[in-house]
Formats: sequence, structure tokens, C-alpha cells
Amino acid sequence: MQDLKSFPTIYRYNYKSKVRFWFWGILLFLGLLMFLPWTQNIKAEGKITTPSQDQRPQEINSPIPGKIVKWYVNEGDFVKKGDTILKISEVKEEYLDPNLVNRTQQQVDAKKGAINYYQGKISTSGSQISALNEGRALKISQIDNKINQLENKLKAEKAELSAIKNELELAEDQYNRQQKMFAEGLVSQTQLQERNLKYQNVLSKKIMMDNKLAQTNQEFTNLRLEQNSVSQDYSEKISKAQGDQYESYTQIESGKGEVAKLENKVSNYTIRNGLYIITAPQDGQIVQAKKSGIGEILKEGEQLMVIVPTIKDYAVEMYIDPLDLPLIEVGQKVRFVFDGFPALVFSGWPDGSYGTFGGTIIAYENTISPNGKFRTLVVPDKEDQKWPNQLRIGGGASGIALLKNVPIWYEIWRNINGFPPDYYKTYTKETAIKEK
Repeated sequence: MQDLKSFPTIYRYNYKSKVRFWFWGILLFLGLLMFLPWTQNIKAEGKITTPSQDQRPQEINSPIPGKIVKWYVNEGDFVKKGDTILKISEVKEEYLDPNLVNRTQQQVDAKKGAINYYQGKISTSGSQISALNEGRALKISQIDNKINQLENKLKAEKAELSAIKNELELAEDQYNRQQKMFAEGLVSQTQLQERNLKYQNVLSKKIMMDNKLAQTNQEFTNLRLEQNSVSQDYSEKISKAQGDQYESYTQIESGKGEVAKLENKVSNYTIRNGLYIITAPQDGQIVQAKKSGIGEILKEGEQLMVIVPTIKDYAVEMYIDPLDLPLIEVGQKVRFVFDGFPALVFSGWPDGSYGTFGGTIIAYENTISPNGKFRTLVVPDKEDQKWPNQLRIGGGASGIALLKNVPIWYEIWRNINGFPPDYYKTYTKETAIKEK
């Protein structure tokens, strides 16, 4: 049996095994591998969006209630800003008149004409008031002249009365003395009668002068009353003219308010006429048409369709777990794998990955989202390759936020113990400015 040549070949008992060599080689390789750098990271799912609000899909709504008259585009068409999309007509009774703007403008013109009329009335009332003031001044001046004349006449009559009184005293004294002399027989009865007649004449003159003076005083009083009456009469006329003037002012101010209200209606009607044609707010594609056909009734603010703008800048909204939020900083680097694009990813060696695209965190929200995570906005990294043009809003993206470089053995130890990634800050210019 030992002479068989096949025996050592089959049993190979003289063969030197290399298992130990491979064991120690692999062990040494693994030991060296443990000290290779590993990039800690945070994995999060997100979707494609845009950092500019005006580039995000927006609804096109009906600005007023109306009825569809004509469609100018089909769903899926691309339009330019200002292109006509849809034409609608009125359904409310107060706006059905095709000449509504012109008729309202006529009302405005009529109100302005009424205001001009009242302004003319104010001018006429002002002239009337001036004339009444002049007439009152002239009338009172005439009465003042008469009063002055009466005052002079009254002074003359008082002086004349005073003279008559002196004359009466003298005549009375002479008559009394004549009576005594007649009683003593020194004068005749004829002489006594002459003295008596002279006394009676002077007394009669005094009575006449008293009456004349009383009449002059009465005339003076009447002139004073007439002066007050004239002043009161003219004051009433002036007050009435001023009342008409103030009433005209009131009508003018009220008219101005109505003119402003009507002009506001004209502007509103004019603007409303421009809302019958619905145009594209920006360049984009028409999708998700909610209305179809002709004659459908629209409510105010009702959605008609959605326009997807022509995207110029893409971004990814990525949702971070609350536990990982302290590890996120503005300016931090992120790698993405987009849905539909093949990629070969080495989680700990981003430089060795294939088919990933770089991004930079520009903002993160401090309030939690309804899904229980924090929203983070990431834009393309300018220092990395450009993102694909085939990206579309709402597409999926798997993000890997890059953190600290650590040895592989440390990362294995961290995961075995369930520890979170190491906290650190990415020192960018923005971070330095914040710390200063």
C-alpha cells in the first residue's frame, strides 16, 4: 500500500498547510483596516424641491366668480408668462351690463357737475352776503344821520324851552305884582288883564314847546327802534344766506365723497374687466386641470389648474430625526442618491462612492414637522458636479449628511454600544461670523 504512487497524492500527508499564513495575513489586514478613516454620517430621506418659492408648483385660481367661455391651452402644454389660458364671463347680475364702466363714469361726471353748481351757489351767496352787509351799513348810517339831526333839534328845543320857562317866570312874577298893585288901586283892571294875557300866552308857548319836545323825543325813540329793526332784519337775511352757503359746502363735501366712491367703483369695474382673461403668471407647464368643458360655473378662489414653473434652481428638503438635529449646521456637506439614477454608495467613504451628488445645507427649521422630524433645505454644492437636468419636483432623494472622520474600529465600537455620532461643527465662514 505504501508503494502506491497515488497514496501521497490523495492523502497529502507531506503537504505543508498555509492556513496559518492566511489566518495571520487576514488578521493583520483586518487590524490595519480597523485604523482606516471612516466618515460618520446621518442618513435621511427627502424629496426634490426648489429654494425659490416662485419656482415651486402653484395653483391657478379663479379671481372672481364666473363661467368658462373658452380654453386656450390643453393640459400638459408649456406656456410663457402672460399667455392666455382661459376666458371667463360674469354670472352676477350687478356686473352683467356691458357698459357698466361707462355708465358709472357718467354718474361720476354728473356728481362733479353738481359740485361745480354748488360752488357757483357758494360764490353767489358770498356776493349776496356782501351786498346785505353793505345795505345794512348804509341803512344804519342813514338812521344815524337822522338821529344826529334829532339830537341837534332836541338840544335847540330844550334851549328854547328853557328860555320860555324864564319868560314864563318873569311873566308870572309881573302878573303877581300887577295883582298886588291892582288890589292897592295903583293900576287899572285893563293893565291887569294885559299882564294876565301876556302870562297866558307865555304859558301856552311853554305847553306847546313841551309837546314839541315830547314829539321830538318820540321820534328819537322811533329811530332807535327802527335802527334795531333794520339791524335785526339784515342779520336774519345774512344768516339765511350764510346758511345756504354752509348747506352748499355740505353738499360739496358729500358730493366729493360720492365722487370718490363712484371713482372707486369705476376702478374696480375696470380691473374686474381685466380679470375675465386668466393668463400664465410665469413660464411653465399646465397640469392637473380641475375644470373642463365650456359653461362650467366657477367660484371665487376655486382652483382651475396647477402650473409647474420652469425650474432653474433645485434643492432637496431633507427630514432629520430630532436626535440628529444638533449635528446639523449651515454649510455642512451632504451626498445624495436620486431616484432613477444608478449609484454605488460606500457609506463611510463618500469619495469612493459612484453616482452620488454633493449638496450644502443652507437652512433648517427650528419647528418640528407633522412627520415628527425637522425639515432641512439643501442646495447643490457649487464645488461638486452639477445635479442632473432630469430631476423633477417631488422626486425622491436619499441623503447622507457627512460628519466627522473617525477610525473604523471606533465606528464599530460606537454602533455596538448604540452611541450617536460625535458632535462637531463644520467651520465655515458663516460659522466663524456667528461665533464672532
